[in-house]
Amino acid sequence: MKTAVTEMLGIRYPIIQGGMQWVGYAELASAVSNAGGLGILTALTQPSADDLAAEIRRCRSMTDKPFGVNLTILPSIKPPPYAEYMQVIVESGIKIVETAGNNPRDFAPKFKEHGITVIHKCTSVRHALSAERHGVDIISIDGYECAGHPGEDDVTNLILIPAAVRACRIPVVASGGIADGYQLAACMALGAQGINMGTRFMMTAEAPIHARVKEALLKGTERDTNLIFRTMHNTSRVFKNAVSDEVVAMEKKGAAFEEVRHLVAGARGRNAMKTGDVDGGIVSAGMVIGLINDLPTCKDLIERIVRECRASLATAGAMAA
Repeated sequence: MKTAVTEMLGIRYPIIQGGMQWVGYAELASAVSNAGGLGILTALTQPSADDLAAEIRRCRSMTDKPFGVNLTILPSIKPPPYAEYMQVIVESGIKIVETAGNNPRDFAPKFKEHGITVIHKCTSVRHALSAERHGVDIISIDGYECAGHPGEDDVTNLILIPAAVRACRIPVVASGGIADGYQLAACMALGAQGINMGTRFMMTAEAPIHARVKEALLKGTERDTNLIFRTMHNTSRVFKNAVSDEVVAMEKKGAAFEEVRHLVAGARGRNAMKTGDVDGGIVSAGMVIGLINDLPTCKDLIERIVRECRASLATAGAMAA
């Protein structure tokens, strides 16, 4: 396939694996890249900048294809050493970075100085336009359906994708709620130059998370997610399990963040992904689990998505003719 995104990123298919905490390791990123998409390592999954450098080297030993690094910038009482992670990204020769979270104004120009292509993930047109002004190369627009942080506007991708495409001069990638080639075709019809998938890549053979977590997600429907932190205006979509149900119940009673902090701690989520204790912590997942019914290899998944997309576009074209 040939789109503005495949040309800019040097990949075969316009399919990007989004950065995911506790998931974006070399095993998954290399498998996606080897299959013709763009794999992404998640910087903050690594305990330190030195660990990120080691993970980049490990990924390079597993693929000779392009891959990127995600750097999510979120407000924090004790922020990670972002400058150190940025320095490692630059010194390691990474040429593609996915940023997310806060405004990229303090990050994108520094990456651009070193010839790095910047994909910025955001949840609204106004944030997309701001990121474009600050020099990012590609917008990854994330609809309300997505796993993780969907923003506070609750705009679904059927509206958000064409709105972003109309407003932005740079290429737009559709993100959130995407799992198959029929949806890739739909996103292209709406003007997107590619797709970014997280939950779908979690549910692959190479995803480095416990089989029990994958099986639990596989059994889930489109109704099996929770929106937590809704009352705190920091909404996050996660898998519906005992922990997230408890957080939602506490929020309905007016709980503040400090009262639920012990439930949502990152260490608990990481342990759940590693040990398969599905109810042991927060597990990020999107509504798209309702469309996923298998655990293929990344190669098989990407090839299937491409076949479905081409068939869908041909069928739609015939109907239009």
